[in-house]
This record gives sequence, structure tokens and C-alpha cells, in this order.
Amino acid sequence: MDVVTNIFVGLHIIGIASLLGGFLTQMKAMSAGTARFVPAMLHGALTMLVTGIVLVGLNQAQDHPLNNIKLGIKMAVLVVILALVYVKRDEETVDKAVFGAVGGLTVANIFIAVLWT
Repeated sequence: MDVVTNIFVGLHIIGIASLLGGFLTQMKAMSAGTARFVPAMLHGALTMLVTGIVLVGLNQAQDHPLNNIKLGIKMAVLVVILALVYVKRDEETVDKAVFGAVGGLTVANIFIAVLWT
């Protein structure tokens, strides 16, 4: 079961990399006011959502203690990210504030995962 959990942790990290990488590649465009949400960002957020839910289930199946408050906050932040990216995905340009919010929330979600023990 640990192998399956580790595979999903790896997939979760790939989702984070896709979301954050898509944001970082658009940083120069953001300063010019032409940033847009690339498909990698949507796919990364969806990957994070699915793998995160699976990881919670796998950990519960193994009777590992879970911090439900932390998981709830991470899920809420991810749902906000996913909603913003999904709604604005077809627009040619995205407002700097919205685009920056997605990047900031993504980084915040990473730090919640890593620092909240």
C-alpha cells in the first residue's frame, strides 16, 4: 500500500509543478498585461484535486491520523484556484490581480502542506 501512496504523492507533486510552472512561465506576460491561464495550469489543478482526494482515502484506509483542518483549508484553497483558472481559461488575457492571486494561492498551498505539521 505504501507504493501506491508514494505513486499518488508523486502525481500530486507533478500537478503542483504543472500549476506553478504554468504560472511562472507567464510571469513576464503578466508584467506586460498579456498573461493568460495555460492548459497546464488547469490540468495541474485538476491533478492536484484528484490525487489529493485519493491520498486522503489511502491514508484513512491505513488508519493514519489526519489533520482534517489542514486538509480542509488546502482543499478550499485549491477549489478557489481551480474555480479561477476554470472560469478564466478561455480569455485572451487575465487581469493581473486574478493571475497573481492564483500564483499566490498556489504558493500558499505549498507552504501549508510543507510547514503545517
